[in-house]
Amino acid sequence: MSVNRHRRFTKPEMPLDLVRRHLEPGPVVLVTSAHGSSRNVMTLGWQTVMEFSPSLVGCMISAANHSFELIRQSGSCVINVPPASLIDTVVGIGNISGADVDKFETFGLTTEPGVEVAAPSIAECFASFECRISDDRLVTSHNFFIFEVVRATAARLARPSRTLHYTGDGVFMISGRRVDRSALFDPRML
Repeated sequence: MSVNRHRRFTKPEMPLDLVRRHLEPGPVVLVTSAHGSSRNVMTLGWQTVMEFSPSLVGCMISAANHSFELIRQSGSCVINVPPASLIDTVVGIGNISGADVDKFETFGLTTEPGVEVAAPSIAECFASFECRISDDRLVTSHNFFIFEVVRATAARLARPSRTLHYTGDGVFMISGRRVDRSALFDPRML
């Protein structure tokens, strides 16, 4: 007979609008876009991997955001992953509209031209994923874009960069210690 030695939790009911604090799927990213003579960078705290091959990423981008129409019109963007050290820049970018200012200049970001898309990548970010819209059926009803990554670049770092994870109400978590359990996995499941 086995004995359950795992901790059990008492879980009082919580407000539904706080669920995101427990389910945020990934790091905060900076999404760059360009169409015609306009370009923008926005902070995005909600994206999710949807498929491995082809590499599909889903992003909810509010229609009220200046980037929404740039991405919709161009059909593309770049998802840039900033290190945790850029936290104040990430917050600043999220607090102003690209319709009013050039956020690249305002925050001193270095742009690099896209290879597969018109949007630039950001040199201060350790990974950049050039994307094209793969499926836009949920854009009108839910502001949800499904992107296919068509080009990916990432710095080779001595140790993994720490990333930001937004939990709501102006509070972030910074990724912490990594724990390797790859030896326990069936190689087909890695």
